[in-house]
Amino acid sequence: MHPTSVSGLLQALVRIPSVNPHGSPGIDHPGEQACAEYVAAFLRECGAATELCEVAPGRPNVIGRFSSDTSGKKRLILAPHLDTVSVGGMTIDPFGGEIRDGRLWGRGATDTKGCMAAMLWALYELRDRIPSLGYEIWFAGLMGEEAGQEGARAFVKEERADFALIGEPTGRDIVYTHKGAYWLKLRTTGRAVHASNPQLGENAIYKMADVLRCIRDEVAPALAAQSHPILGSPTISAGLIRGGTKTNIVPDFCDLDVDTRSIPGQDTAEINRLLQKASPGLEITVWEASALDTDPSHPLIQLLVKNGSRLTGAPWFCDAAVFAGAGIPAVAAGPGFIAQAHTNDEWIAVSELESGVQFYRAFLEAL
Repeated sequence: MHPTSVSGLLQALVRIPSVNPHGSPGIDHPGEQACAEYVAAFLRECGAATELCEVAPGRPNVIGRFSSDTSGKKRLILAPHLDTVSVGGMTIDPFGGEIRDGRLWGRGATDTKGCMAAMLWALYELRDRIPSLGYEIWFAGLMGEEAGQEGARAFVKEERADFALIGEPTGRDIVYTHKGAYWLKLRTTGRAVHASNPQLGENAIYKMADVLRCIRDEVAPALAAQSHPILGSPTISAGLIRGGTKTNIVPDFCDLDVDTRSIPGQDTAEINRLLQKASPGLEITVWEASALDTDPSHPLIQLLVKNGSRLTGAPWFCDAAVFAGAGIPAVAAGPGFIAQAHTNDEWIAVSELESGVQFYRAFLEAL
């Protein structure tokens, strides 16, 4: 049955589990397939030609392409993500979609099915006018944003656009710059021997202690000395450590996971150089999400400002930087607030969701 309101649409989306499978998803069958299929069906009702583009088994992007009355128009992408974080430890039914106390409750209600529902409902309301808008309109529901950004990375390899509006809970402010992530998996290795003769072995945990001292005493101060006018300084945090196999065995390995939040233009490789100097032979594996720094003078950003939005930055990262890295100017903006994202009782105010529809609709109508 077709929903009769944006809150009904969001209820339907929340009730379809689309948990990212990385880590501990909290359900037996994670993935975005069912949510992508529902979104594709709704996009067809809006008049779009749809396609499911599988990025990983059972984990597609959903693309909706709207026709245009004139060839050669610039292309605008509306791009929220389909996946949610784990539902482990939630204190409410993660897939209930209950409306209570003026709020709609459930995993993804804020991050980012609320944005997705508001975008889709604005497109539904404007379905007869979309071909005559000043831009060719595409919708891209992206998989995998919560871990790896595989969906956005796959999309920009195949498609082009002139601007991307990423759905994230920003209180309808415009995040035109945000920090990136530079995550390190570090390993020191040693030689295991009986702990009664530790001098015969090589203690990998002691080696990692040198790395930790370097992070605290050298890397952190070096990062604090750098600054971005909106985002401030980059940060570093040692988050998870494990090593050894038994108390009475000198450990032959130690692993450390480190979270670094970078700023635009930062030389992140300098971190590696400092750490390897502290512990020669240190093994380093990097996963990096780029920082975002879109020129706020872009005409579509200024159009959003004219419609009442505020320019701002964010300490978190999102798919906008993937688009920007591919040469597609991008910002993140949408209803809801990051304080409600990833919580054990996630919710969005129904009034905020409805304001999100008006936000996206006003932007599209002004193109």
